[in-house]
Parts: sequence; C-alpha cells; structure tokens
Amino acid sequence: MNEWLQRHARNTHGRDIAVGDIHGHFSALRTELERIGFDPKRDRLFSVGDLVDRGPESAQVLTWLERPWLHAVRGNHEDMALRYAQGNPMDRENYRANGGGWFIDAAPVLRAKVAAALARLPWAIELQTEAGPVGLIHADCPGGDWGRLPERLETGRSARALALWDRTRITEGDTRPVAGLRALVVGHSPLADIRVLGNVHHIDTGGWLPDGHFTLLDLATLAPAEPLAQRRARPLR
Repeated sequence: MNEWLQRHARNTHGRDIAVGDIHGHFSALRTELERIGFDPKRDRLFSVGDLVDRGPESAQVLTWLERPWLHAVRGNHEDMALRYAQGNPMDRENYRANGGGWFIDAAPVLRAKVAAALARLPWAIELQTEAGPVGLIHADCPGGDWGRLPERLETGRSARALALWDRTRITEGDTRPVAGLRALVVGHSPLADIRVLGNVHHIDTGGWLPDGHFTLLDLATLAPAEPLAQRRARPLR
C-alpha cells in the first residue's frame, strides 16, 4: 500500500534535486541531469509527479522507478492510470485525449506492472535540508498545514483531489505560506518559468512541451541547479 507521506533524511553526500512534470520525456530529462553533472551515487532526484502520459517514453517509468536515487510523488496522471487499471469509473476518452492512450492500449501484463509501481508512490514527500524541511506534492497542500497533511489525505477524498488537481493558488496568486515547511515544491501547472507564491515553488516549466524546458531545482538553495565545476557527468543507471 502507498504511503501518505514519505520522509527522507538530509543528504550529506550530494545534492537533492527536484524536477517538474516529466510526462514521458525521460530522454530529455536525462540530458538535463547530465548537463548539471548529476551523480547517481551521491545525488537524489525528487519528482513532483506526472511521470507518465503525453510523451513517447511513458513505459520507461518502470525502469526509472527502479533507480534508488529517484523518489516521486503521485500526480493526477498516475492517479488516472491507477483508476483505469482498477476499473474505477472514469471518462476513458478524456483520459486518452490527455495522453493516456499508451496505457489504455498497453498489453495487460505491462499495464499491471506499471499500475503496481505507481500504486507504491507516496502522495507527498518531506526531506530535510540544512535550512529546514522541504515538502513535495503534486498540486498543493490541502488546508495549508503540512503537519496535518497525512490526516487530511487519509480521511478526506476532497483533500486528495486538491493534492492532485488544485490550481487555486496559481490562478489567484495566493501568497499565504504552507505552515510547517521551509518550502513546498509543486508541479501540475505548466508555466514559462518558476513561480514562487509564499513558500510554494511551482516548477512545472513544460519540459514535456515543444517550447518548454525542465526545471531542476536544488533543494538546498531553492535555485535552479547548475553544473558543478569539479564534477563530470556520470552514467545514470
């Protein structure tokens, strides 16, 4: 069974990097990781969800989720895939129109393997940094209080929907901070560049779109990750 909130200790050996929505564009992500000198032996990559759908490499999610340095939360597209696999009521054609055709048309064995992997994803992640805890969730923290998040997710279907789908903060320019965190990092809403509202960092900059780019956020500095002069790119295994 998936976790509501997965916690990670501070990385004392390397960098912690967050990435926006991937949507089946893993080759482009690999290029960006190599550009900044990501070291899979020391660094960790945290995804805000939506690893699948829309892109040509969605089935590669199985390989990527096997990598011990990648940690991802559930996005609304993972949730749609799970609902489809479990036979829950949903609009099949709407799901296909939003990039789910690869999953609908997948062989039953592959679909079952992908669904099992996605079901293990937590709804939220918290990791420690030198300056304080940083949270990751796909869309937003329901209720605005990180300390109460597991309780809200466990007991409220509406809270789970907000965690996966809510865009109110970005559409209204809401700058109220999320309590209990140094920063919250989210995706879901594609933007031309990073936008920070209160302590919430919106990092889906459309790396899956023809005119977009992947944002890789250094979670120690809360600034875009840059290449380290002393590092060379290492194979991402």
